[in-house]
Amino acid sequence: MFRAAVRLSISGVRSVTRTQPGCQALLASRSYSHGKQETDEEFDARWVTYFNKPDIDAWELRKGMNTLIGYDLVPEPKILEAVLRACRRLNDMASAIRILEAVKHKAGPHKDIYPYVIQELRPTLDELGISTPEELGIDKL
Repeated sequence: MFRAAVRLSISGVRSVTRTQPGCQALLASRSYSHGKQETDEEFDARWVTYFNKPDIDAWELRKGMNTLIGYDLVPEPKILEAVLRACRRLNDMASAIRILEAVKHKAGPHKDIYPYVIQELRPTLDELGISTPEELGIDKL
């Protein structure tokens, strides 16, 4: 019994000493992306194409907007126009208003961005019959 315990403890000590080499060299490596950088126009075109898909469903719309809002930018009006048209195709006016609220929140302290976006989207909003959060009075809640 004692012999078995000693044998197990010695093999346990050997495995601990084997896994810790005496000298390790630290290697610093950096992984930079050497891929092609996407231009602003290509970025906008990619998202407009995504939201202009005729068979987009509500989940894809929310997933796309969640990803887009996650970027450190306020989406361009042409992207938002495609988003609003997708909301209209899905007959999802609640999402359209929520998207406008997200854009306002994304603009943050820059008070001139949101009015510019609404100004650029005004013809589309009127055409699609979508009201802004301000017109509905829900921005004051």
